[in-house]
Amino acid sequence: MVVRGRGRPAARSAKPAISSEVSTDSPPEAAAAAVAGAGVAASGDRPTRSPRASVCESYRELIAEALGRGRNAMAIWQDLVDDHGFPAGYSSVRRFVSTLRARPAAEGRVVITTDPGEEAQVDYGDGPMVRDPAGTYRRTRLFVLTLGYSRKSVRLLVRRSSAQVWAELHERAFRRLGGTVRVVVLDNLKEGVLTPDVYDPTLNPLYRDVLAHYGVVALPCRVRDPDRKGKVEAGVGHAKRTPLRGLRFEDLDDAQAYLDRWERRWADTRIHGTTKRQVAAMFAEEKPALGPLPLEPFRYYQYGHRTVHLDGCVEVASAYYGAPPGWIGRRIHVQWNAAHVRLLDPRTGQLLREHLRAPRGWHRIEDRDRPARTPPKTLALLAAAKRAGPAISTICDHIHRHDGAAGVRRIQGVLALARKHGPAVAEEAATAALELGVPTYRFLRRYLDRRPVAPLSLRQVDPLIRQLTLYRDLIDRRTGDPS
Repeated sequence: MVVRGRGRPAARSAKPAISSEVSTDSPPEAAAAAVAGAGVAASGDRPTRSPRASVCESYRELIAEALGRGRNAMAIWQDLVDDHGFPAGYSSVRRFVSTLRARPAAEGRVVITTDPGEEAQVDYGDGPMVRDPAGTYRRTRLFVLTLGYSRKSVRLLVRRSSAQVWAELHERAFRRLGGTVRVVVLDNLKEGVLTPDVYDPTLNPLYRDVLAHYGVVALPCRVRDPDRKGKVEAGVGHAKRTPLRGLRFEDLDDAQAYLDRWERRWADTRIHGTTKRQVAAMFAEEKPALGPLPLEPFRYYQYGHRTVHLDGCVEVASAYYGAPPGWIGRRIHVQWNAAHVRLLDPRTGQLLREHLRAPRGWHRIEDRDRPARTPPKTLALLAAAKRAGPAISTICDHIHRHDGAAGVRRIQGVLALARKHGPAVAEEAATAALELGVPTYRFLRRYLDRRPVAPLSLRQVDPLIRQLTLYRDLIDRRTGDPS
């Protein structure tokens, strides 16, 4: 990376802006007319301005109204060309606008020169007002990625930001460019940097892994030092001042389509003020130097911190996953997606355990993390379940294998249901649970609670029911009645 100051080098080739590439100057016919007018003016004693009025005079109201909405001279000229067939060049509009308002003095900056494919700079800015599904206009976020060599930019609009949205925008930008760079320079926003430090910053884990998937290294700036990424700062300001200033859109897709059309028509074909070359031409030189894209996109995950419970598990989305021995009471990092849950060492980032996602309330514990010997009380409970019935025993064994120590109370609950409703009724419910593939205590409890109660019937003949004459003789003996 080479840093050079402003100034004219000792030897330099002709600038493409004045040779064979696209220029924003007036066409040759207008230039010839200007030369003829200058010759007429030179015939007098002193040069004087042509008495002809500016071609912008007939568009004064449109220009004044656009200035009132905050549009700059470039945006006004582009709108006049697109919407009103404006015949003159940008310089006419710029001179006319300068008569309506004073221009601030420019500040000097150091130019950072990079090799093709070496660096990109990223940043957020304020996007246009877009109507949301509720019907309210809300400010969007403008994401800009600018290549350091060619100044080619990718501008994307989103309604809101998050760590995953920030990473996804990088993926979309890389795929639009058709390749990756080696270094990404960014600000210290929370979506990318958790702890700012110029020597050893702590990156957002998701953002770090996405960049590693694409072979890119993040380089955060110093705090309150935006000039290090001045190219993307200028790209954000260019979009805010030129195509988006003072505009509202009914849909985010319409806003993105308008921005993409402006990017192709105006931003890519412009002559950059620093390089004096066309952006599209320089990007054509830089594109072969971009890194290759991976075959598959990054698989996103959620992440967080969890404390290992007394049963040796951590909770993720109401399910429980076993950690290695020795981590009870300690905090670990957890990553999860729709298929897997990963437990990581918070100091080294080493993978401790990886589990398949489990339903709510289930436990995932590897066999090597279970106790080597089953406690005697648990063995006694399993023996009692075996005596209650084969289906009940199968359910209790399943709970013990999958839930471990945390399933002891569920086994006790199954046995309590067998005592409450009777072994036969509980065995019937357990058989239904196995047939449906739901061998859990909760299903047994709900099944038995919703089972209709059998109606009571009084028996007329039973060994326990004695004849009434026996009760009569007993009463007569006790009362002394001889009759």
